[in-house]
Amino acid sequence: MALDDDIRALSNVGLFEGFTQEQLRLLAFGAETASLPAERKLYLEDDEADSAYVVIRGSIVLYREADKAHTPIAVVGAGAILGELALIADTKRMTSASAATDSQVLRLNRKMFRRILEEYPDLAMQLHQRIAEELQALIARIEALAPKFNG
Repeated sequence: MALDDDIRALSNVGLFEGFTQEQLRLLAFGAETASLPAERKLYLEDDEADSAYVVIRGSIVLYREADKAHTPIAVVGAGAILGELALIADTKRMTSASAATDSQVLRLNRKMFRRILEEYPDLAMQLHQRIAEELQALIARIEALAPKFNG
């Protein structure tokens, strides 16, 4: 995949909204493209996570390893980002992921992402604000579901 195609794919990911073309270029330059045939594992639950993946084409299924039937938790397609927390924190994979169809992903490593944030501190602040807003929205959705579980 050409660098311009990678930049275009990254520009469609919500997490990177507000990144300049130069910042997207730096991110794309450090990224690796991988093609996955259908049913190929991308990563396993509880693996150390040091990168995120952007789905370029195809679809990726997320599931729990404990579920031997591998019942899908979610299926994501082009433009989705998987494991974005790994870009900023030491963490483990919360699910397993494999290609539901022939797919292509862009692997973004933490080291390059952190370098971009260090070089552009205003971007780091903007990203921090976006993550905080998304976390608040998640908490609100969880609180809205609470009555269903409080018998």
